[in-house]
Amino acid sequence: MHTDTERCVRAVRSKDARFDGWFFTAVLTTRIYCRPSCPVVPPKDRNMVFYPSAAACQQAGFRACKRCRPDTSPGSPEWNARADSVARAMRLIQDGVVDREGVPGLAARLGYSARQIERQLLAELGAGPLALARSQRAQTARVLIETTALPMAEVAFAAGFSSVRTFNDTVREVFALAPGELRGRASRGAQAPRTPGVISLRLPYRAPLHPGNLFGHLAATAVPGVEEWRDGAYRRTLTLPHGHGIVALSPRPDHIACRLSLTDPRDLTQAISRCRRLLDLDADPVAVDGQLRADPLLAPLVDAAPGRRVPRTVDAAEFAVRAVLGQQVSTAAARTHAGRLVTAHGVPVEDPEGGLTHLFPTPGALAGLDPEALALPRSRRATLTTLVAALAGGSLRLDEGTDWERARAELSALPGFGPWTVEVIAMRALGDPDAFLPTDLGIRRAAERLGLPSTPAALTARAAHWRPWRAYAAQYLWTVDDHPINHLPA
Repeated sequence: MHTDTERCVRAVRSKDARFDGWFFTAVLTTRIYCRPSCPVVPPKDRNMVFYPSAAACQQAGFRACKRCRPDTSPGSPEWNARADSVARAMRLIQDGVVDREGVPGLAARLGYSARQIERQLLAELGAGPLALARSQRAQTARVLIETTALPMAEVAFAAGFSSVRTFNDTVREVFALAPGELRGRASRGAQAPRTPGVISLRLPYRAPLHPGNLFGHLAATAVPGVEEWRDGAYRRTLTLPHGHGIVALSPRPDHIACRLSLTDPRDLTQAISRCRRLLDLDADPVAVDGQLRADPLLAPLVDAAPGRRVPRTVDAAEFAVRAVLGQQVSTAAARTHAGRLVTAHGVPVEDPEGGLTHLFPTPGALAGLDPEALALPRSRRATLTTLVAALAGGSLRLDEGTDWERARAELSALPGFGPWTVEVIAMRALGDPDAFLPTDLGIRRAAERLGLPSTPAALTARAAHWRPWRAYAAQYLWTVDDHPINHLPA
């Protein structure tokens, strides 16, 4: 969008928050870059240039606005709606792969050379993978500076910087303030008292957001010991690269309140990225609802509660295991099966608030499980053990950089994986916004009540009008049934 100057200028003039994260406005006279909805008086048209990413602005010598804080904008919805190599690279960079494995590791995951990835990202985003990761490190550092009392040296290494000097130089360059000045500004603002070891932050999103089905689905399917709904917050344990964590997510009118407790602060970037992905916070609800509303049979559902998101996951491998456990059984039975697996094979953790007891077991931890110990039909035991072996052995990869169609083909080749299981994994674990479940009983019932075709083939043909947002159409169709997944828990 940043190449359409006229459209960008209109968005800046109208301070339209829907475009935050789509592009960034750099002001030639002040050398500052802003989000489109920045509250200051817009500059003259001739003094504005537009960039596709904050990293591109920083590379061009601009620093972040202190009023609108463009570095905290929601992420571009493109990266979660596309399946090409650039989108996959951005999802991996957001998950911290460059910090952990470097550019060669990023390229290897995508199946390209480092030079090809560099060229593709530069062409589309105006910045290479190192610059994009550096911009993300700067934002992580700002969160740690403003929300914790960690010494600056610990903040530097937790944010992924190789030295304190690089950390200081980057913070000054990006924010035009020294790290100590950033902390001083934050301490003068109205803040809740800090809890030692807990990082509190706000996760922004594009309005509207309807939290009912999002948190309702997560709470209704919560695995005992791993997830819970308590005091208006969805809480769960997280398995992270350097340790584990516990997160509490609460819906607010203009943001999601997030409280993170991490055993290693180096995992902050990954924890935030996974929470945003879990709640689908980078979606563009105006574009999604606009297309679905064009169908006269879906329009009343969209108008009744616009802004529904697709509840996703913090760990694709975990969700794949849970999808197999949930085949052809009720939600309560699926929770029971998953809870038994967690108790037997999950890593115990301490939760100061009580309620959460384990991490969900990794594929490696499940690789040696005894199929006879599972209270499942023999065929589903074989499905589960085959899936776990493929995930643990690396022949099947389900992560942020996975090619969606290739993953579908690999899952379909496993015994016991029919269209429903493959598509629910594509929808919630891989994040494909066009995944669709025409064989799902709830969707078929909704189709009958609305006057849509109810057979899988006919419904799939009709759903072509909803592409590429069929996963969101499914969320609206499920609301036809009065099920707990559709309502914010009490």
